[in-house]
Amino acid sequence: MMGDFGEYIVYVDESGDHGLRNINPDYPVFVLAFCIIHKQDYLTKIVPKMQELKFRYFGHDMVVLHEAEIRKSRKPFDILLNPNVRRDFMGDLSAIIENSPFTLVASCIMKEEFSKKHGVDGNPYHVAMEFGLERVFMELQSRGQRGQLTHVVFEQRGLQEDQALELEFRRIKDRSRMEGLEETLDIVMASKKVNSAGLQLADMVARPIGRHLLNPDQPNRAFEILETKFRRSRAGQVRGWGLKVYP
Repeated sequence: MMGDFGEYIVYVDESGDHGLRNINPDYPVFVLAFCIIHKQDYLTKIVPKMQELKFRYFGHDMVVLHEAEIRKSRKPFDILLNPNVRRDFMGDLSAIIENSPFTLVASCIMKEEFSKKHGVDGNPYHVAMEFGLERVFMELQSRGQRGQLTHVVFEQRGLQEDQALELEFRRIKDRSRMEGLEETLDIVMASKKVNSAGLQLADMVARPIGRHLLNPDQPNRAFEILETKFRRSRAGQVRGWGLKVYP
């Protein structure tokens, strides 16, 4: 029934792969990032700023921002091979993320330790999703959204993976002991080609979190910006509230 939709939307993206058989020694972490955004803020603040950035640097808004392609200056981001353009673009993109009103929840799986505990057939994605959904729901509940249908948007990865993901999402809802979670959250699978500002925002935030966990002493401007966005306890605690690291 119309009118029962919640005031928020949640966009999800990942960094790193969730395979355990060949763990990349340079990036042995899997991060699932959830961006909780008030729909009004999304419509009036985030989307216009993203569009503006695209028109300014590309002349059109058909470009889909992908962190990996930006980092490697792959087409259409080969304009970033010019160091002055890269500096300006990264500054503008950072400013958008910094000024975008959203609350961040991230589940991070340290893969070496996880595989020792669960074996190579364990699924970090499913574990990360459960941690994330529970915290997203608790945040929504604290904002009076319990029972208001809130869509959680994931990017499609392939038919079999998508089916497994959707099945696991439903299982998490079915077995959750959190009253109200089942009727509050629902899944939306979006095509990789879809030009969604929310998914692009989520794509930008996942990797800096992983990099910070692996090298906490390394300067990481992107993480500094994100640190202010994490869900926190009343006492201001982030670990366990907005950032869950497992094991």
